[in-house]
Amino acid sequence: MSRIGKRAIPIPAGTEVSVADSNVTVKAKGGTLQRSIHPDVAISVANGEVSVSPARETRLARALWGTYAAHVRNMIAGVNQPFVKKLQIEGIGFRADIAGTQLKLMVGYSHPVLIAVPEGLAVAVEKNVISISGADKEAVGQFAASVRSARKPEPYKGKGIRYEDEVVRRKQGKKAATAAAA
Repeated sequence: MSRIGKRAIPIPAGTEVSVADSNVTVKAKGGTLQRSIHPDVAISVANGEVSVSPARETRLARALWGTYAAHVRNMIAGVNQPFVKKLQIEGIGFRADIAGTQLKLMVGYSHPVLIAVPEGLAVAVEKNVISISGADKEAVGQFAASVRSARKPEPYKGKGIRYEDEVVRRKQGKKAATAAAA
């Protein structure tokens, strides 16, 4: 039994959820999201609620039950209130700009790193903070991870791109280690 899958998902006012063939579509003021459904999962809309259930009694169907319930819940939340991820840039001379549909990062390499902004996402840069927002939680998280991977925070000086709430564990340098041993 899936704890997440058992609970019915309420549909907020102004949100439209439709299931056709093997696709679920969610529409609201924040846009439209669509996802294909695995054949082992059944999704139904009734009485202002979405319910997800396994279509068959297999182990795979039980595993996918809660996953698809979470996906639908995130789709409904995303079209009503966009998901936001914030990244901080730390380092001397490190900065970011938006050039058309690309994010331009100057993060210590001899060349700028250009990352194409996916459709459906909004990116804003303010000083050393990159703000990524969009209705699709997966797309926001994936793009934030690809931006962070351009220069991950290093443990000695803490330079790099990190999530806003991320804590980078710092290490001692060689000088501090040899001074303590002496």
